[in-house]
Amino acid sequence: MVLAQLPNESFGPIDTGNTAFMLVSAALVLLMTPGLAFFYGGLARGKSVLNMMMMSFGALASISVVYVLWGFSMSFSDGITGESDILGLFANPFALFGSDQLMSTIGEGDTEQYVTAGLSVPAVIFMGFQLTFAVITVALISGALAERVKFSTWMVFTVIWSTIVYFPLSHMVWGGLVGGGGLLGAGEDSIAAKLFGTTDGEANVAPIDFAGGTVVHINAGIAALVLVLIIGKRVGFGRTAYRPHNIPFVMLGAALLWFGWFGFNVGSELGADLLAGQVWVNTTAATAAAIIGWLAVELIRDKHATSVGAASGIVAGLVAITPACGALTPVGSLILGVIAGALAALAIGMKNKFGYDDSLDVVGVHLVAGLWGTLAIGLLGKDVGLLWGGDYKQLVVQAVIAFFALAFTAVLTAIIAFALKPLGWRVSDEDEKSGIDEAEHAETAYELA
Repeated sequence: MVLAQLPNESFGPIDTGNTAFMLVSAALVLLMTPGLAFFYGGLARGKSVLNMMMMSFGALASISVVYVLWGFSMSFSDGITGESDILGLFANPFALFGSDQLMSTIGEGDTEQYVTAGLSVPAVIFMGFQLTFAVITVALISGALAERVKFSTWMVFTVIWSTIVYFPLSHMVWGGLVGGGGLLGAGEDSIAAKLFGTTDGEANVAPIDFAGGTVVHINAGIAALVLVLIIGKRVGFGRTAYRPHNIPFVMLGAALLWFGWFGFNVGSELGADLLAGQVWVNTTAATAAAIIGWLAVELIRDKHATSVGAASGIVAGLVAITPACGALTPVGSLILGVIAGALAALAIGMKNKFGYDDSLDVVGVHLVAGLWGTLAIGLLGKDVGLLWGGDYKQLVVQAVIAFFALAFTAVLTAIIAFALKPLGWRVSDEDEKSGIDEAEHAETAYELA
């Protein structure tokens, strides 16, 4: 996913098929955030459902604004303007501030167009596509903070965290010049290049993150863990049974997420081609297998296969296949998915064992399945994995980028969380007990006679 400002004759006219494909993909990814609102809202208690949904819709509003203003520039502007990035960490936030420069159209006499490298798709569409990734990543974090966080502080956090954490990590993995990239990319100055050398300016063993294992899921998962450790537990955690108030909402949300995820994964190919078809099949295979993996754990452990478990298995499979969907075979995707579902089902119990209040299991699902999906490329990747290709190098590279992302996000999220403490993270104990919806939004989801 890199951009270049190159002469029209290098690419020919805009490809309307790929352009339409990317517009639809961007719309599908945008749908994921309202889908997440239903998924998280259903898992919350009835007195907290509106706040839970508003945290997703709030992120949709704030991140869309800042991405247009400086987020895209911080992530990808060096690939368009030719400017050097800052130590491989981020691009100049002012180079394409406001994104107006991407609005140029092709007309008679024009000699240049902004296109995605290797495809005739306008860069403004790529910008819109990437905007939706930024939105869903921030919204994912909210599930860990359910029922206790001030909406105003959350909104401030979304802007600061996306600027300091998400945009730089997006650049490090996906940004940079054609054939280059940031610190976690494939360029000659990347970590991967330092590990196993370069050929013609590119790392011999390039990191693989097709659609956001590090950028989205590891990033959101570790941020969620840091925040819950700093902000603290809900009143009554460990003594109160927090049951989903609306399981049909959960199922609806999972369905919308699965549907939108085809834009997320398949759209990351940036064109309607053979690999896009492979990604579609791999995404479906892994997700279906993850449902089975999760339900198998429930049947063995609890003697019941639950609908919430099936919905959670969907998300775990989608998370795990996200970085790997372009690198695995369908059989490899099935293996990845069933393990992802089982791992996430087991991992959600960590919060009880270690005593942190990850309300809706963001850590157990997104961090654990995201780590597994990123590392599994080094095991199951076609021609590159240890089991499928007989080489250990890809596994080493995947491990390094995953744990770099963990450390980078953990440290910066902790700094942001402590810096926002004067604003106040928590609602009062009384407001939390009576219901955060009424306290924060002066509304209730249900009027009960």
